[in-house]
Amino acid sequence: MSDANEYTPPKVWKWDAENGGQFAKTNRPIAGPTHDKTLPVGAHPLQLHSLATPNGVKVTILLEELLALGHAGAEYDAYLINIGEGDQFSSGFVDINPNSKIPAMVDRSGPEPIRIFESGAILFYLAEKFDAFLPTDPAGRAECLSWLFWQMGSAPFLGGGFGHFYAYAPTKIEYAINRYAMEVKRQLDVLDRNLAERKFICGDDYTIADMAIWPWYGVLVTGTIYEAAEFLDVKSYKHVDRWAKQIAARPAVKRGRMVNRSFGPLEEQLRERHDSSDFDTMTQDKIEAAD
Repeated sequence: MSDANEYTPPKVWKWDAENGGQFAKTNRPIAGPTHDKTLPVGAHPLQLHSLATPNGVKVTILLEELLALGHAGAEYDAYLINIGEGDQFSSGFVDINPNSKIPAMVDRSGPEPIRIFESGAILFYLAEKFDAFLPTDPAGRAECLSWLFWQMGSAPFLGGGFGHFYAYAPTKIEYAINRYAMEVKRQLDVLDRNLAERKFICGDDYTIADMAIWPWYGVLVTGTIYEAAEFLDVKSYKHVDRWAKQIAARPAVKRGRMVNRSFGPLEEQLRERHDSSDFDTMTQDKIEAAD
């Protein structure tokens, strides 16, 4: 006997713009810009256009870590892209990322601007550019890139899969939540087994693999996304928990999480970042107090 609410796909799918869900207003089945808007250009060679989602935070953590190491060339301007309002579909943003996803970056340090999109590609580009947080020996480099690409391939099951159906979908679908919860727990077990024998994802050294994985899985086990920590029993992954807290305590990580943040406590929101002094003077609580 079939369920009366069971969905039967039509022969040809058509876009229903009113399909509901938190991101229904900006999701669409076509690419390209919806409006003309030129992106601002700041004083630094590195121009970042992003939002402090897990994918955006990866890049700002790396930039702040590079600056903490003394790489002056890693100074950057960070501009907010409000994906809820469709900023990612402006003509200027589409010019640097035809896929209309944050983060996107332009490097203006050379004779011609270089665009870089996809968070993993940006991490790899910056690590190579500054010769930092990426092993140089063949085995170490291969291990680091393997975990970087593991994150890129695995996190959609966490975010677009589990996160969407558990936290954002207009209705709770048991099959979908169970399917993605099972996969996320498998991924956490992969990480936990790896970290049982290692200080960081790739061994003794902190790398871009940690910076890529932590904003998704580290934040998940510290209970700050999806409100699913109890549901997923994240504390049972004790090695991931240890690693997550260790990364969270790094000053550059704390700063990186603030950049392009437009939600949460006002004192943790630095919607634009143009100088290191902005962390002391331009957080949203200070801006609103001055108005």
